Amino acid sequence: MKKDFNKYFESTTLDYDINRGVVEKLLMDALKYDFYGVVVDGYHLPLAWDYLEGSGIQAATVCGFPLGTCGTNSKCAEAFEAIKDGAEEIDAMMNMAAIKDKKFDYVASEVTALREICKSENVKLKIILETAFLTDDEIVRLCEIGMNCGVDCIRDSSGFNQIGATPRTVKLIKDTVGDKCKIKACGKIWTLAQAMELIEAGADTIGTDAAMEIMEEYKASQK
Repeated sequence: MKKDFNKYFESTTLDYDINRGVVEKLLMDALKYDFYGVVVDGYHLPLAWDYLEGSGIQAATVCGFPLGTCGTNSKCAEAFEAIKDGAEEIDAMMNMAAIKDKKFDYVASEVTALREICKSENVKLKIILETAFLTDDEIVRLCEIGMNCGVDCIRDSSGFNQIGATPRTVKLIKDTVGDKCKIKACGKIWTLAQAMELIEAGADTIGTDAAMEIMEEYKASQK
């Protein structure tokens, strides 16, 4: 591994039934294990910032989630508000409708607009590709757009579909971007074996609701 195992994880909670207690537990676990980051919805960003300020753990949120089909201005406004509320990283959902209409110039323009907002505030930008519903050619095209627009990271799934991250897709992204962008695997990652397989395929970070459980499984395996 290229870094300490705990630093691969972005502990995530984006489900429908989230409340303050759930988020507070996620944040306390992140502090306990010193994860790379946490991902919460925009509503809970101020709470995350209160817990994580000065810890070195990145506070992140999503925009245009989970379909990406809102307008560019709405998506940019969401990102800007999140940054004001303490987001240090933005995971922006790509517009699935525009992708399926083959309007890649629109997608590139949207990524550029988001990148300019994030860059001006020294915030990292990840773009989310819903790879379970994309062809290999579409995935490669979107990776190329991401590289050309200067995004920091490409994420392979919203985590809201039934497939989530796969080693095959992570490897396809890695083969396309090389070291020009980081790669985040996300969705349906529940076990140490899954996490290790995705890291081996090229993932730089793992987004999962089960970061604490996987970390505890890893610690037990080292005894």
